[in-house]
Amino acid sequence: MKILIAVDGSPYGARALRFVLRQWATSRNAADLTLLYVDPPLSAHVSGYLDAVAVAQFHAHNYAHAMRGVRRLLARERRAHEEAMLVGDPPVEIVQFARKGRFDLVAMGSHGRGAVGSVLLGSVVLKVLSHSRVPVLVVR
Repeated sequence: MKILIAVDGSPYGARALRFVLRQWATSRNAADLTLLYVDPPLSAHVSGYLDAVAVAQFHAHNYAHAMRGVRRLLARERRAHEEAMLVGDPPVEIVQFARKGRFDLVAMGSHGRGAVGSVLLGSVVLKVLSHSRVPVLVVR
């Protein structure tokens, strides 16, 4: 089984990873894990003042920060995994990556903002749920 775990550096992404590790912990039903971090692009106004190297360093820094906790968790569990980082609209990139990579499951942590918060702030989880053909596991 191939499982894509979307992480954003929050405790909610780590919670989703811990859930997946508990469910697919035995070697008999061990899963191939891929961690995906999607960094939103900088606004045109901001990126206009930076060169390509500075923009790449910015995204690399965000990626390293977001992966720190989940890497430690996987190291403690001695679990092999793959990682990917993309720049773009997170829900769109997660759905496309899952489809192109032929994943069996997408696991995500929910921030649990509720209906009003999701409408005001937008919810990556809701957008992935509504557009993904790959099953999505939401961990709260």
